[in-house]
Amino acid sequence: MDILIESTKGFENDLAKLSEDERAAAIQKINDCASLFPTQKADVYRKLHPLSLPTNLNGYESSLYTLKVSRTLTVIWAVDEDPIFEQVIFTLFRAVKHDDLDRAYQRVAESLYQDMLHHNLATAKSS
Repeated sequence: MDILIESTKGFENDLAKLSEDERAAAIQKINDCASLFPTQKADVYRKLHPLSLPTNLNGYESSLYTLKVSRTLTVIWAVDEDPIFEQVIFTLFRAVKHDDLDRAYQRVAESLYQDMLHHNLATAKSS
C-alpha cells in the first residue's frame, strides 16, 4: 500500500507561522501516522477525530479529521483510502491553534463540500 501525503497552500502557510518546535512536532506526528497506517490502520484512526458537518452530504461521510499534535496545535486533514490503486492519500489542509479550530474546520468543510451543500439547500428550497 502506497501512502501519499499532499499539503495545501493553507497548510503550508500555517506551518510557516509555527515555531520550529511546533513545526517539527506536526511533521513528526503526521509521519508517524503515515508509517503506521499500512499495518496499524485502526490505531491511526483512533488518534483521529472526525468532526461533524452542519448538513447532510447525501449519504456521504466526510473524510475530514483532526489530529491533535500538542495541547495547543491541531492538524485538519483528510484520509482517503483508494483500494483500487492500493493507496491512501493524506491531504493536509490546516495546522491551527485550538482556539481557531472550529472556524478553520468550517472553512475547509465548506470549500470541500460546497457543491453538495449547495445542492442540499436547493433541494430543500424546492420541496
